[in-house]
Amino acid sequence: MAYTTIDDPSAYFQTALYTGNAGTNNIVNDGNSDLQPDWVWIKNRGTSGKDHGLWDTSRGALKQINTNNQQAENNTANSLTAFNSDGFSLGSDGGPNANNGTHVAWQWKANGRTTSSNSDGDITSTIQANTTAGFSIVTYAGNGTSNQTVAHGLGATPDYLLWKNYDTDTSGWDWKTWHTGLTGTNYVRINQTGAQASSNGDIDALPGSTLFTVGNNGSTNGQSGQNHTIICYAFTSIKGYSKFGNYVGTADDDGPIIYTGFKPAWVMIKNISSTANWHMYDNKRDAINVVETAIQANTNAAEFTTNNKLDFLSNGFKIRAANEVSTNKSGDTYIYMAFAESPFVSSKGVPTTAR
Repeated sequence: MAYTTIDDPSAYFQTALYTGNAGTNNIVNDGNSDLQPDWVWIKNRGTSGKDHGLWDTSRGALKQINTNNQQAENNTANSLTAFNSDGFSLGSDGGPNANNGTHVAWQWKANGRTTSSNSDGDITSTIQANTTAGFSIVTYAGNGTSNQTVAHGLGATPDYLLWKNYDTDTSGWDWKTWHTGLTGTNYVRINQTGAQASSNGDIDALPGSTLFTVGNNGSTNGQSGQNHTIICYAFTSIKGYSKFGNYVGTADDDGPIIYTGFKPAWVMIKNISSTANWHMYDNKRDAINVVETAIQANTNAAEFTTNNKLDFLSNGFKIRAANEVSTNKSGDTYIYMAFAESPFVSSKGVPTTAR
């Protein structure tokens, strides 16, 4: 039976659905856990052309970056104006708070805005880590040098690293993602559709339990002769709460079952063998099976009903897409990132119910 140290995943991750009002808008999370978010990812669900917006407490309110493009951080007035003890506040900006627009916000808890400096690596990093939930927010100044180590604060080897050079002069540099399901130090770009690619100065060695290693590429370590500021969102799998793994497509609409050890609240999938979009699903937009309302992390399109369907199970998820390249092309390899609604079995031996 699965054992977990996190009986209530909503204390560390939640999805919120809300309607914009083009004014002051306070988004309050479910009352059971009173989640205070440190990373908020917002998407307008109903209108195409609206960027994904990401804010975190290490960089501060108003400071937005977007997964669907290469742009640098934008200090957007009246966007996400505050991180609150039970949610967050929005101003009148039409990105995260378009009047009468339907929106989704995915939220993760790190260390309640408390950061610390760490000089264990070649580059000093500022870390906001939550080792219980296996999540840290890491910022550092790049030095454009190969084989540079940076402390991540997880206390365990990362399974998923997501970097962005957010300096004002770096709008031409992609997001870079390393995942335990990739081959060696290969990467994928969350703002693009491409398959995994060999590292070209982005990731110079596999991460360890205290440090990750970056090269001299601008996306993860500035640029030769210049200092640039990098952010890295780092995760390690926590039994019963989060899972970062891979599977092979079968092209069968009665597709593979992926065991996570929990009933999912959120899943993101990427084909790393072929060109394909990143597909994102959650338990709030589809409260019952089949889960078929997707958002693409690499585009500014609205949510849509997709043929890349899933079932959320009590202990994982099942693919229900017949030969769809984004989730189930025969023989292709897929990586996934998943967070829990509830563990398959609690620390007290209580099993979760299926949908």
